[in-house]
Amino acid sequence: MPKVKTNSSAKKRFKVTPSGKIKRGSAYKSHILTKMSTKRKRNLTKGGYISEPDMGLIKNLLGIGK
Repeated sequence: MPKVKTNSSAKKRFKVTPSGKIKRGSAYKSHILTKMSTKRKRNLTKGGYISEPDMGLIKNLLGIGK
């Protein structure tokens, strides 16, 4: 059986914590930021965690077992 390849875009966007949760960054923080308020941009800097329903999909993309 061949090895499972890790999805290159997923490995750049997600990090696995020691407890097994998956961290993610916020979207909408790349360009056209002049129309956004400072408060909104500051809050988008903070990341979050992947929700439970999406956990299996992301783990599959990262090549780690469920």
